[in-house]
Amino acid sequence: MRILVIGAGGVGSAVVPLAVRRSFFERLVIADYDADRAARAIDRSGGDDRLVAARVDASRPAEVTALCREHGITHVLNAVDPRFVMPIFEGAFAAGVDYLDMAMSLSRPDPIAPHERTGVKLGDEQFARANAWAAAGRLALVGIGVEPGLSDVFARYAQDHLFSEIDEIGIRDGANLVVDGYDFAPSFSIWTTIEECLNPPVVWEADRGWYTTAPFSEPEVFDFPEGIGPVECVNVEHEEVLLVPRWVKALRVTFKYGLGDEFIGVLKTLHKLGLDSTAKVRVGGVEVSPREVVAACLPDPAALGDRMHGKTCAGTWVTGRGKDGQSREVYLYHVVDNAWSMREYGSQAVVWQTAINPVVALELLSTGAWSGTGVLGPEAFDAMPFLDLLTAYGSPWGIREG
Repeated sequence: MRILVIGAGGVGSAVVPLAVRRSFFERLVIADYDADRAARAIDRSGGDDRLVAARVDASRPAEVTALCREHGITHVLNAVDPRFVMPIFEGAFAAGVDYLDMAMSLSRPDPIAPHERTGVKLGDEQFARANAWAAAGRLALVGIGVEPGLSDVFARYAQDHLFSEIDEIGIRDGANLVVDGYDFAPSFSIWTTIEECLNPPVVWEADRGWYTTAPFSEPEVFDFPEGIGPVECVNVEHEEVLLVPRWVKALRVTFKYGLGDEFIGVLKTLHKLGLDSTAKVRVGGVEVSPREVVAACLPDPAALGDRMHGKTCAGTWVTGRGKDGQSREVYLYHVVDNAWSMREYGSQAVVWQTAINPVVALELLSTGAWSGTGVLGPEAFDAMPFLDLLTAYGSPWGIREG
């Protein structure tokens, strides 16, 4: 297996120390628009000769295709923000290689009733190309980070091993992370955070299909495990709601994120001021989007690890009837302590938790434990090989009844 990782930011850089401990790949090319950043990501490996740094403009499919051909790539892992999903997706297809990402093609709200019905949904542009990928005998494994990704694997595991009927699958994400020295310092890409938090959240119901609500709607307090405790969670647009119903039978699918009042207040203020906009404005003869200015003014999430304390939890809450026909409620989860991920891998908890899942998936694809063609989500595959290998990587998952 010869892998091209596009993006040497937080998640892309975190892939490197994870992958170099494994033997399933022959070559790992880390490519970024900033060639020096790609080189720095490789420097973390301690001189592994399987690694190569390269430069690529992820907005240009032809550059992705050319880089794949130059290095004999078999699999492309997209580790940049969702703006670049379609150029990389198309560049990988043109190169005749398999593709993985951790966030799907962008949505566009319904122009008339954005908080009632969907417009263009997350992943619609990719699923529109599913037949072409299948006909070419190639796989596009979409949404294989932690959320989406591991959360979807948990949904498939619940269907196959725990439940006879499922009422609701609810992805619930929360943390007690604190960053010293900053009043506001998101632990993940602010570009992506703004996109998913300010877009209309999507909900799935079996008798209604996909529909939308207002941002930050339906608040609930969810009690997270391993000392994190109660966190208020709200509806947020996320890929699981668009992926899970395609392969897992449930009456309802939701995604709620523990943001906190202060974080929500900042996002609402950015929106009121138009600072969430991606449309470029002219400032002193230079054209720049307000969202890029916001991102440039905030600290790099990948560099926050030394100032960060606490744990992050990603998980899937499921209710319904168990295999015995009795009512059952479980929370399948994965917790990462920032002190541990920094000590073991030099990566802060949120980006490390995201990065481990595509590496596990790539290893499963290399062995044939997972295989397929077309555009598929993690739910399309047997969950057990993934969960077993995740544990073998030294990062076990948990299950809480009730």
